[in-house]
Amino acid sequence: MQVKENPPQIRVADIPTVVRLSRQIPELVDPYPAAEYERRLEGVPHLILAAYTATDEAVGFKVAYERDGFFYSWMGGGHPDYRRRGLARRLAEAQEAWARGRGYSTLTFKTRNRLKAMLCFALQRGFDIVRVEPQPDPAESRIWLRKTLGGEDQRTTFDQF
Repeated sequence: MQVKENPPQIRVADIPTVVRLSRQIPELVDPYPAAEYERRLEGVPHLILAAYTATDEAVGFKVAYERDGFFYSWMGGGHPDYRRRGLARRLAEAQEAWARGRGYSTLTFKTRNRLKAMLCFALQRGFDIVRVEPQPDPAESRIWLRKTLGGEDQRTTFDQF
């Protein structure tokens, strides 16, 4: 008999948790130290979310903050052992609900051209490409994406966070 594992819980997290987890995500080459998170999040509205297993292990995260008047999804990722289980979708839904509930009308983020799975995920979630910053290596070009936060997905409520 196969035992069904409970899906990880999405809840507010802290900087040490996401810094620790970011070191386990292969796409995050040279992950930021806690000081960079503190610098970006200090004095601005922000949200740090993580997905936790039943044993309270953080296996995915998203960090966003207000930047230049818009809500910016800055950093995120999922542990390789927990991918393809809907974590990114659930974290994104929670982040979008939180931002929408606080009056933000859009969510913006930046990724690299080499991160094709992230680009596909964003496009499937309704993001539009709004800017490209070419780099000498096209794989490292930065792609800016933005999504209008309508009331389309109310399964997650911002009050949970």
